[in-house]
Amino acid sequence: MFNRLDAIEEKYNELTKDLSNQEILNDFNKVKELSKEQSDLEETVVVYRKYKQAQNNLEEAKMMENDPELKEIAEEEIATLGAEIEKLYHELEILLVPKDENDGKNVIMEIRGAAGGDEANIFAGDLFRMYSYYAEANGWKIEVLHELEGTSGGFSQIEFMVKGANVYSKLKYESGSHRVQRVPVTETQGRVHTSTATVLVMPEVDTVNIDIKESDLKIDVYHSSGAGGQSVNTANSAVRITHVPTGVVVTCQTERSQLRNKERAMQLLKIKINDEITHKQESAIGAERKSKIGTGDRSEKIRTYNYPQNRVTDHRINFSTMTLDRVMDGELEPVIEALITEDLKLKLAGMSLE
Repeated sequence: MFNRLDAIEEKYNELTKDLSNQEILNDFNKVKELSKEQSDLEETVVVYRKYKQAQNNLEEAKMMENDPELKEIAEEEIATLGAEIEKLYHELEILLVPKDENDGKNVIMEIRGAAGGDEANIFAGDLFRMYSYYAEANGWKIEVLHELEGTSGGFSQIEFMVKGANVYSKLKYESGSHRVQRVPVTETQGRVHTSTATVLVMPEVDTVNIDIKESDLKIDVYHSSGAGGQSVNTANSAVRITHVPTGVVVTCQTERSQLRNKERAMQLLKIKINDEITHKQESAIGAERKSKIGTGDRSEKIRTYNYPQNRVTDHRINFSTMTLDRVMDGELEPVIEALITEDLKLKLAGMSLE
């Protein structure tokens, strides 16, 4: 680990020297590039220097321990420095964990009612409400891209974008099958039913270099619909695009013009195809999947929401909380934090300490 830290500090020093070079300072793009690279290393270097200073101070304190007059002070100093060194060491471990390049990005989420008919669609609506409240609590914005309402409420499908700071870093754990256990509003005999809804989370990609042939696309246009199936406008502005080779389908009806909806739909199509390619690549690499929470299978049952017991259980990490009512009102942070903590443990355990 310390070989890696020495290399990082050396690189940081080189960048500092380069950024004082007048020839480089005259090149705005180069300065921007090097400054970003230096900024990415800075926190690790600062903590490493604190760690090395604490180690030096510890050695000095141990030398003082041999002096009878300073022994008591030295022992206190040794105990304090020992705790500080342990804390800094743990910080360095975390800083050396490879960062997910998508963590800072916005996301596109898709929720579908799955097994359970009308109750599954109602549950999909409940999940959308939960994520909406959670987004609001984090200062994020939600933009609905497409929705198909269920006949008894909720959604058979809803797609939306979540915009804000570090959205993917928290919502990336939500992909999978969510199961609900409760008495449906349509149940006349008070029996508990089990239904499911699926959630898919995809990071927004700034530039997706995927070549899509026009001949591979099936494009349909129709009237945009708002809540309750009411027509937003009388023109055929909503656009549905099917990528025939992959079967990926996207729909956009948020814009008033057909052209803007088509542009937006094409962007979403590229993101979805890119996500499919990435997922298949990860699934093909066993070692990569071992470092992830759960199996990585999108049909995997990741969480159960048990209404009679007011319990939420995340099966990937055996985490339960008896606060389902608050979770459904957007207090999802304890579940997310437990997932982040476990994810970090897995990554630390998989680190190769040199």
